[in-house]
Amino acid sequence: MAKTAALIRGDGTGPELVEAMTDVLKAVDSKVELVPCEAGLEWWESHGGDTFIPEDTWRTLEAADACFKGPTTTIPRPGTPKSVAVSIRQKFDLYANIRPLRTFAGAKAPLGAIDFVMVREATEGMYAGLEHRLTDDVAIALRKITRVSSDRIVRYAFRVAAERGWKKVVAIHKANICKETCGLFLESARSVAKAFPEIDFEDYFVDNFAQQLVKNPQRFNSNVIVGTNLFMDILSEEASALIASIGCVYSANMGERYAMFEPAHGSSPKYKGLNKMNPTATILAGAWMIEYLGEKEKSNAIFRATERVIAEGKHVTYDLKGNAGTKEMAEAIAVKAREILGQRVG
Repeated sequence: MAKTAALIRGDGTGPELVEAMTDVLKAVDSKVELVPCEAGLEWWESHGGDTFIPEDTWRTLEAADACFKGPTTTIPRPGTPKSVAVSIRQKFDLYANIRPLRTFAGAKAPLGAIDFVMVREATEGMYAGLEHRLTDDVAIALRKITRVSSDRIVRYAFRVAAERGWKKVVAIHKANICKETCGLFLESARSVAKAFPEIDFEDYFVDNFAQQLVKNPQRFNSNVIVGTNLFMDILSEEASALIASIGCVYSANMGERYAMFEPAHGSSPKYKGLNKMNPTATILAGAWMIEYLGEKEKSNAIFRATERVIAEGKHVTYDLKGNAGTKEMAEAIAVKAREILGQRVG
């Protein structure tokens, strides 16, 4: 029986990026059934309400084996709904947001080649949504950190390291200042580390790590870096500058029984319809999704094809110092992926 994936095209440049991704999946003859559904700012602007996700979409998400989310827009205005990604993570308890950060051959590497994975707790922290406006001039937010969530995200990070054959996990915190919340996270991290004696454990203050990331990023190669929601969101965005473009950063949101895949970047509405956006992150997130759903060989072909297209530099977008558009880069990846699989290119 074919696996199904709910498909949220998103806002801004989301639909054109998702189309590029689905074209590549078709090129490798993926059997995953994609079920389109609506969500995001553009839907909300037409329908209103207290959510960016309609009830029909929730039903589609619940019936599917996984979800793919194109870039969606979240507006920075009090009283508006929480983001599509946060809503889905919390609904399905997708506690582990994983963002691999690695240099692609042929792409600009401002501070040298890097290869590490950032694992972010994705259900609580500052993104728990516990905010209150006390008066017109005073607002507060509660940072929720629990031992169970801290334990399981650090354990997940150690499992990622073990699967990759890597020998170090780095925990990020600010326990010298946030003594209770970061203190609890650090306690959990140190406790979990004892169950993985074959893997080294180290912890960094978040500000020191941010500095080291631009001073000597290679020190974190073959490391898994794990931390709480807001810290890791910011740090993974910083790390994306080390690999030429955030347009190359793909991600997954994993739970025990469900997963959502997405590019790590936003919807870039000012580029909507211009055929300029780098489709790499969206295509590779799609490839990761079909691997999760059982199509490992086809997924590997897409990853290898993308790496070859970037290395050749002939059909890449402007952020990778090329002149190709979104569609042209996706087409080049599709052709190479089919060649890798030994299929006839028609």
